[in-house]
Amino acid sequence: MKRQITILLGLATLFACPAVRAETDEEVEAHKSVLDLAGAFQNDGFKLRDGHWTGVIKPHEQAVIGVNLYAGNQYWFSTASNGKAKKISLDVFGENGKPVTIETYNSGDKASAGFSPTTSGQYFVSLNLLEGDASTFCLVYSYK
Repeated sequence: MKRQITILLGLATLFACPAVRAETDEEVEAHKSVLDLAGAFQNDGFKLRDGHWTGVIKPHEQAVIGVNLYAGNQYWFSTASNGKAKKISLDVFGENGKPVTIETYNSGDKASAGFSPTTSGQYFVSLNLLEGDASTFCLVYSYK
């Protein structure tokens, strides 16, 4: 009886969990490209945060991602597209919606934004496609 319940619970868990979606070739390409960019920050002692965000961004639209950050740390957010974007940019906003002062790096379909928050809390990273066609992007961030 105990074994049957264990098997039934296992099957229920298996079918209750959403299917894990495999990354598309475009997402893999963007992820590889952004890891090349983020590697430069690792050379300066930054640690790459586990996980990444991918999606599709269209011209003159924004993709906004919320992150919890801690005062006293330094952060670099990096993004890259699959090459269809001609120019992308990153901006960072505090939980009040006001932009924060950032250092930037832009190189066509790659961009980075760095800053050190003075207060801990939720921040929003905004990815903007300024020129080019709809593109798959990947965003990662590093901290120290």
